[in-house]
This record gives sequence, structure tokens and C-alpha cells, in this order.
Amino acid sequence: MVTSTIPARGSMLYEGKAKKVYATDNPELCVVSYKDDATAFNGLKKGVISGKGAINNRVTNHLMRLLESNGIPTHLVEELNDRDTLVKRVSIIPLEVIIRNIAAGSLAKRLGIAEGAPMKRTVIEYCYKDDSLGDPIVNDSHILAMDWANESELKLISEASLRINNILKEYLSGAGLTLVDFKLEFGRLPGGEIVLADEISPDTCRFWDANTGEKLDKDRFRRNLGGVEEAYREIRARLLGADK
Repeated sequence: MVTSTIPARGSMLYEGKAKKVYATDNPELCVVSYKDDATAFNGLKKGVISGKGAINNRVTNHLMRLLESNGIPTHLVEELNDRDTLVKRVSIIPLEVIIRNIAAGSLAKRLGIAEGAPMKRTVIEYCYKDDSLGDPIVNDSHILAMDWANESELKLISEASLRINNILKEYLSGAGLTLVDFKLEFGRLPGGEIVLADEISPDTCRFWDANTGEKLDKDRFRRNLGGVEEAYREIRARLLGADK
């Protein structure tokens, strides 16, 4: 959806670890502005990845448009510039939905599985969004008991997440990338409709080169592997072209 008139950006509503959110003169829309700031381990490690904000903005919008074309509703309205995007204002459901195709990261560590080990089926995990608690893992019963989502909403989120996974895996495979795992967030529009929100980027996904297994995501920052900016630029080049 392209607006005929771009709403004026107003006061900042929220600043997170990777983005700022601004009000607009339209109460149903806001502006998300992506930062170069990088954090890991719930904010214990901090740094800057030059150009990250612009890359994450462009990659997120590209993948959101892909999902929209496949029937997945998102908060995306219009990309405004390299770092800023106009989005529908949503009430974020306080859950991180983690979809895992290959054992890696915290799952590998938690279960004592070698990183890169294949799994017999895709795993969905839910974490309660609370940095002070370390974003603890929760299950369906916790979610329903705490009224973060009702049964029909949770079913919709689960089914949408698996569908998103299938769409992204196929698309990224064509770019020579393996989608190891990734995080999604969903929000409610004023009428109650649930849409995909937040971002889909090297910050929130594990992208491995399909041939070499090289990590092309924020793990290079987390694990001091070097070549962080180059990895982000490689993702942008594979998905958008080197000149975009």
C-alpha cells in the first residue's frame, strides 16, 4: 500500500536495541527507523555495525513484500528512505516466535546438540518478551494462562509462522542461503487483526551459505568472527542486488 500523502513524523514513541519508533499525524501509522547499534546476549554485548540499519530496513521490507504477495498480512505500508519505513501501528503481542530448521544457537547449547545437526521436523518455540527476565521460554499453557493471546490467535500465529518459514526457505534457497532459524513478532491492529510486525533481517535470522556453511548474520558479531559488515552486505547483495 502506497499512501498518497506521507504523514509527518512526530515524537518518538519507543527506542529499542535496533530501532526507534515515531508517531505520525495519522494515529494508525508510525515510522520505524533502523539503527546501526548492535547488541547480543540481552544487551550484555554492545557495538555498532556500520550500515546495518539501512541494510536491515531494505531487507526486511523486501521480505515483507514477498510474504504479502503470498497472502501473509504484515504491518508494512511504505519504505520512506534507506533507514525509515512507514508501518501500521500495532499493539505488539509480547512473544518472540522462534522457528528452527537446524540445531543452532541456544537450542544446540540447551539440549547438548551439535550445531548444524539436522532435526526431524521444524521446531517452534515461544519466548516472553522481557529483557529483564532474559526473554524466558514459555509454552502454550503459559501464553493462554497469562492472556498474551487466546487459543485462536495462538493457532493463527503458529500456522502463519510455519507458512512464513516455508516461503522464506524456498526463496532464500534460490539465493544460495540456508535459513537455519529466525525470530518473528506479531501485533494486533486496532480492529484485532493479527499481522506480522518487527523485522526479518540478518539481526533476527541465521543465514548460512548453502554451499560453505559460512555464517552471514549477527552471529559474526555475537561470536567475534569478524567480517560482520561484509556479511550484512552480502545478504543485501544476494537478495536485492549489489547496487541496492
